[in-house]
Amino acid sequence: MSNESLPRGPESGPADSPRGRVRLARGVSPWLAPTAAAAAVTAVLTRRSPRWALAAAPLAALTGGMLWFFRDPERAPGEGRLISPADGVVQSIDPWPDGRTRVAIFMSPLNVHVNRAPADGTITSVEHVPGGFVPAFNKDSDKNERVVWHFETALGDIEMVQIAGAVARRIVPYLFAGAKVVQGERVGLIRFGSRVDLYLPEGIAPAVTVGTRTIAGVTRLDHV
Repeated sequence: MSNESLPRGPESGPADSPRGRVRLARGVSPWLAPTAAAAAVTAVLTRRSPRWALAAAPLAALTGGMLWFFRDPERAPGEGRLISPADGVVQSIDPWPDGRTRVAIFMSPLNVHVNRAPADGTITSVEHVPGGFVPAFNKDSDKNERVVWHFETALGDIEMVQIAGAVARRIVPYLFAGAKVVQGERVGLIRFGSRVDLYLPEGIAPAVTVGTRTIAGVTRLDHV
């Protein structure tokens, strides 16, 4: 990964900031800064010649869209042994050969793209796996570019996989292996639409169904 995608160390949990406050996600500057600068420059040039409006208008719209895409709201964490790591819609729930259950959450370009820790624990590994970039809703997206996380928790090892899609070609981890996390803490970013899979340990039934809308750090995934 480039320097932009290298983890930068732990940060405070979601309870440390006022609920409802919105900021920009870390790791978006390589995309947002040039677009915003171009929008500002063309807006100034429009005063000299109206023809620059042909460039200023779409650049301003693109900048506004990116500010929306890369929003990172503060949230009060939900209750549950495991909570959703991603905003989106549950795409599939699949039993795994080892007894675990995979809950796949599809993130559209309109969702918040910051992912959060599903439980309190310690990050034991963060592995980048090269791959393709087919649409995240495609069944072959399991082979896409991805980052595999393992958390040591009170429930044992929890695996989470951030999967890049056809548009989302960059995954930005925020934390190192060895970092301790609290449930709902920000752990990384996937730019634009993508998918996040969480593997529920054997014996834990999902509290969601296919089609359920999830909120990262809030929606409970394990059945009581």
